Amino acid sequence: MEVLVVHLLLMEQCKSSGHFVCTVMAKHFTKTNFHGIMPQMFCSLSLLLGFPEYKNRDFYVAGESYAGHYVPQLAHTILFHNKKANKTIINLKGIIIGNALINDETDTQGMFDYLETHAIASDRDVYQIQKYCNFSSSASTPSLECIAAREAALKDISSIDIYNIYAPLCSSSNLTAQPKKTSIFRFDPCSEYYVHAYMNRPDVQEALHANVTRLTHDWEPCSDVIQKWVDSPSTIIPHLQELMANGLRVWIFSGDIDGRVPVTSTKYSINKMKLPIKTAWHPWFLTKDQVGGYTQVYEGDLTFATVREAGHQVPSYQPARAFSLIKHFLEGKPLPDISRHN
Repeated sequence: MEVLVVHLLLMEQCKSSGHFVCTVMAKHFTKTNFHGIMPQMFCSLSLLLGFPEYKNRDFYVAGESYAGHYVPQLAHTILFHNKKANKTIINLKGIIIGNALINDETDTQGMFDYLETHAIASDRDVYQIQKYCNFSSSASTPSLECIAAREAALKDISSIDIYNIYAPLCSSSNLTAQPKKTSIFRFDPCSEYYVHAYMNRPDVQEALHANVTRLTHDWEPCSDVIQKWVDSPSTIIPHLQELMANGLRVWIFSGDIDGRVPVTSTKYSINKMKLPIKTAWHPWFLTKDQVGGYTQVYEGDLTFATVREAGHQVPSYQPARAFSLIKHFLEGKPLPDISRHN
C-alpha cells in the first residue's frame, strides 16, 4: 500500500477570516499592513529551524481562494530572505493555489462570463457588463449602466450557493446535541454552521490558543469586521512570474463548479502571462475510466488543472481527486493521462 507522508504547518492570514489578529486591524480596521505581516509569517515559519530534522526538507506553500494572494506573497518573502542571507533558510520548492484570486480585472470578468455560460446570468446582462464595465485597477467610477447590469447579474445568484453552483442549500441551520454522521463522499451544505459553532466554543479557542485578546465579535469564515481594504494588490501575477523565474514549481487548480472564482477567471489570469504551452490541454484521470479533470502545462513549470465536480474548496467536494492532485504536485509528476492506463 502506497503511503504519502506530509507534515503540515497550518497558518492564517488576517484578511477577513480566521482567528489571527494584528494590531493594525484591531486599531483601525483598514488594512493588514502587508509589509509587517509577511515578515511575521516568515519568522513563524523560521520556527522550523528549531526542529533540525525538518531543516532541509522540501517546503511547499498551499492554499485556496484569497491564498491566491498570500501564498505567492509568502513564497516571495521566503525567496527574499533566502537571498538576503545568501543561504537556504527554508528549502522552498513550489506553491499550489486553488480557485485563487490572482488578478482583479480577469477574476471579475471571468466570474460574469462563467455565470452567463452556465445559464445563471442572462446573456443581455453580461453583454451590458462587457460593454459598460471596466474592471481594470485604473478604472474610474463605474457608469450607471455598469452598476445596473452588475446588480441584475448578481441578483440571479442570490438563491444559489455561488461556491458550488449545483449544490443544494442548507435547509436547516439547527445544531444537534450529538454529531451527525459524516461522509467524505457527500458534502453537507450545512457544514459552515457546524464549523461556526465549533470555532466559537471557548474550549476550542483555548485549545487553539486563539482569541487571546477576547474579541467582541465571533469567528467567521468571511468576516465583515474589516470595512475598508486598502493594501491588497490588484494583481499577484508579478510574484508568480518571479517564482517561475527562480525555478519553483507553480500549480494552479480550479474546481469547475465554483462560481465565485471560477475556472474562466483562472484561465483569463494565466493568459495574461502569455506563457508558451509545453503540454497541450488534455484530461487527467483518477482511475482508468474516471476523468479527474483537465490540465495544461506551460513553459516555466506552471501547471493548470481543473477538478471535475468540485466547488470553491476542492477537497470538501472531491477528496479523492484532490488527493491525487496534491500527490502528483508533491512528487513533481504530471497528472496521469489516459496513456498510463492503456
